[in-house]
Amino acid sequence: MAFMGKIFKALRRTRETVADAFETVMNKKVSVESLEDLEDTLISADMGFETVEAVLEVVEKNRKEEFIHKVEEYLISVLPEKLNEELTQSKPIVLMVVGVNGTGKTTSVAKLANHYKSMEKKVLLVAADTYRAAAVEQLQIWANRLDVNIVCNDKSQQPSAVLFDGLSAAKSQKVDIVIVDTAGRLHTYKNLMAELEKMYRVAETRFPDFEIHSLITLDASLGQNSLIQAREFANTVQVDGAVLTKMDGTAKGGIVFPLFKELDIPVKFIGVGEDLADLFVFNRIEYVQGLLGTAEEE
Repeated sequence: MAFMGKIFKALRRTRETVADAFETVMNKKVSVESLEDLEDTLISADMGFETVEAVLEVVEKNRKEEFIHKVEEYLISVLPEKLNEELTQSKPIVLMVVGVNGTGKTTSVAKLANHYKSMEKKVLLVAADTYRAAAVEQLQIWANRLDVNIVCNDKSQQPSAVLFDGLSAAKSQKVDIVIVDTAGRLHTYKNLMAELEKMYRVAETRFPDFEIHSLITLDASLGQNSLIQAREFANTVQVDGAVLTKMDGTAKGGIVFPLFKELDIPVKFIGVGEDLADLFVFNRIEYVQGLLGTAEEE
């Protein structure tokens, strides 16, 4: 299965430390010292303090058994089972993609378009990142490659105006999913966050026929900084899920857990490369097995 192979490989750096730490505990027997070492490793993988403490309890409770499978069961149980419920909506979808510059936002927009197009959905791209000319050009190139329509306006510096034009076009073209590339902004830029909030208002008030969903792109290698970014965005606009990018270059793959536990933001997609096909729907079982090394690489 391509997903398992790619995700297993993407989690290699995280798994090398996490799986080794569990193996050390099994070899040394469960002790105060071995549990402290395990705790340090899991926290360094950004699994979050609450999740780490719960895992240690599972290990202690099952110290006389092969506890790794109990840990696997626990970690699977704390992640959401159902994702990407937007596809069950009867209304057309507006998918707002938000995030900080450098997190792979525009590339993720293209990958998402490819994903939904492969599901035979009619997709329209809206290039509403008016602050970065290269983002519009980049998205136009992707749109040509994907053979999907794109709405942009080189002369406008108003993201909300571009969004309005895009949703008007989507309505007339009877589009299933509109994917909006918003301006990459630092979460500390209050004026840009206010502009983002305005875009949501435009979509909600002027286009009630659409269902609004949103994804935040987060660089997996940034660990706790990604958590801070997600929290700030969620304070301004709705964030329904995350695209975790650059997973293949980090040992901090545990960020999935605090994202959901602390912020109620599920990871819905994982990005592992630059190609259009390098985006996978998050699967909690395959993810946890790839993290712990309890599944064989295919």
